[in-house]
Amino acid sequence: MTTPAQIRVLTVDDHPLLLEGLGVVIQSQPDMVVVGQASNCHDAIEQFRKLRPDVTLMDLRLPDMSGIDGMVAIHTQFPDARIIVMTTFEGDGPVERALQSGARSYVLKNMPPEEIAEVIRQVHAGYKRFPSEIVKKMAEHLGDERLTDREVDVLRQTAGGNRNRDIAAKLFIAEETVKVHMKHILEKLGASDRTHAMMIAARRGFIQL
Repeated sequence: MTTPAQIRVLTVDDHPLLLEGLGVVIQSQPDMVVVGQASNCHDAIEQFRKLRPDVTLMDLRLPDMSGIDGMVAIHTQFPDARIIVMTTFEGDGPVERALQSGARSYVLKNMPPEEIAEVIRQVHAGYKRFPSEIVKKMAEHLGDERLTDREVDVLRQTAGGNRNRDIAAKLFIAEETVKVHMKHILEKLGASDRTHAMMIAARRGFIQL
């Protein structure tokens, strides 16, 4: 049962213990209630469609697609959805993409419960709020030229051990285009070679090694 004053929250994470912990935190707040839980993006989208929660807490990494892609899918149908991306901090890359995709906040899983609850309240009230360590990390790269989605795709394929011609075949682009993308990647990241670029990209959260 919910009351008109309660914030209705949908939580999305593939770790049962974390889902349970979030449920305890939210249910302990007099002005909040958990209306649904999901362990993957597909279920999250379906539950959002059925429940229309006030605020959604969505893990960045989910088994069927990324939390950011799930958020984009929800926003396509419900542009006013208030979604908070939740993760361990992995660099400024995912944060930037989450913000570009419409996230209202970006919280860390190790934040104190009361702070997570306060972020939910602020997002419900129409504000955005980000942990100071994330703001500080993003400020380090303020003004840097952003990597495009295609450049990130090329980096991921490179990290997978693929050569230029293999990358071209996988991404359905010309091999020369792959070389141009890699040139831009090195310039934007300030990297000396591919290996250096992958190390920087992994540290900033654009790819996983």
